[in-house]
Amino acid sequence: MASAERVTVTLPDDLVREIDRREKNRSKFVAEAVRHELDRRRRAELHRSLQNPHPESAEVAGQGLDEWMRGLPGEDTEALVDSSAGKPVRWVPGEGWVEGEGHE
Repeated sequence: MASAERVTVTLPDDLVREIDRREKNRSKFVAEAVRHELDRRRRAELHRSLQNPHPESAEVAGQGLDEWMRGLPGEDTEALVDSSAGKPVRWVPGEGWVEGEGHE
């Protein structure tokens, strides 16, 4: 379970009575309502962003995928990644990222 932090919130009496009629655990109800509202706001922000993209994003979208791909570096991945740096890691289901190469 995630850690919790106690907060004090002041609500109108009628709203508290309405919550109490529907839910025994006020904290759980308020937390679910806040999560729902935050999700709604994130979706609204994404929608606004899609309706009014950043000028650079609109430029890339206007180029088209083929033109964008032509602007990427060729097969020389050394320009993007230094494979001699860092440590090799691999994903192990149930454990996450672990150091080392190979398969189990």
